Amino acid sequence: MKRWHVVMAIVLASAVGLAQAGGAQQRGGGGQGQGGRGGQGRGGGGGRQVTSTADLTVVDGWGRPVTNPLAGGKTAGPAPVRNIAGIWEPASGPGAGIQANGPSSMPSDGVHEPPFTPAGKAVYDSHKALYGYRAALPSLSNDPRNHCDPLGMPRADFYQLRHTEFIQSPNKVVILYQFDKRYRVIWTDGRDFPKELPDDRWYGYSVGKWVDNATFVVNTLGLIGNERTWLDETGRPVSEQTKVEERFHLVNANLMEITVTIEDPKLYTKPWVAMDKFPMKLQTPDYDVIEMLCAPSDMNSYKDDFADPASGILGK
Repeated sequence: MKRWHVVMAIVLASAVGLAQAGGAQQRGGGGQGQGGRGGQGRGGGGGRQVTSTADLTVVDGWGRPVTNPLAGGKTAGPAPVRNIAGIWEPASGPGAGIQANGPSSMPSDGVHEPPFTPAGKAVYDSHKALYGYRAALPSLSNDPRNHCDPLGMPRADFYQLRHTEFIQSPNKVVILYQFDKRYRVIWTDGRDFPKELPDDRWYGYSVGKWVDNATFVVNTLGLIGNERTWLDETGRPVSEQTKVEERFHLVNANLMEITVTIEDPKLYTKPWVAMDKFPMKLQTPDYDVIEMLCAPSDMNSYKDDFADPASGILGK
């Protein structure tokens, strides 16, 4: 994949990415479409004729054609009992998890807004985001992601949620995120949170339990907050008081729904739902996840070659 495909798709979730997201939701496609071994979704834009999706070969990270677990008219079996293991991706298409304009159930469109406290609104107003209805010019953005800092929680759920692998053992569940190859550990051994947290962390401290045979509930706290992380791509804030509840509900053997609720008395007047039953579908176990990394050198090239000129900043 060419460098600029990576920079524009990963770093900015560009307009092309947003269009792809909408198109993918309508198509319900899976995997990541590539015309041969080139970049993602080539064949559109620039006045060129758009390639039919029927002509695309969908491949994984090894360039192997992706297989549909339900090919040939198969129907999904019942949900496995208390087992979330597997590689999952947005069921509505690979672009559905980009969420450049905010979490799927709370987009930044001037209509949907979380219930800010005065302090939360002040922090939100200080953030200069690249997306949402208050988007700033590229070089004026103060998003910590611009420096390739970790997304942290809960932003890992709300931006570039693509292929996500769950590894389950008797005492923990490990989640591997495609974007930036990050992971987090959810303890399921019955432990409670430390009475005194050793330190605030990018991805916090997570404990999980099965509340029934098909619903895995995870609670996370101890987040780094402050100005080092944002909640989403549009600049909603998080703090060291933020608590996150994730509900992973297995509808059947091939479909899972994710619901995420945010609570922070410092920033929000009441808990609010950012993601409501976001659908994820299961991939085959031999799927190799495509690498997506935020590289500082690519960010510097992007800033010099695109962001500064687009913002009216002339080069030296």
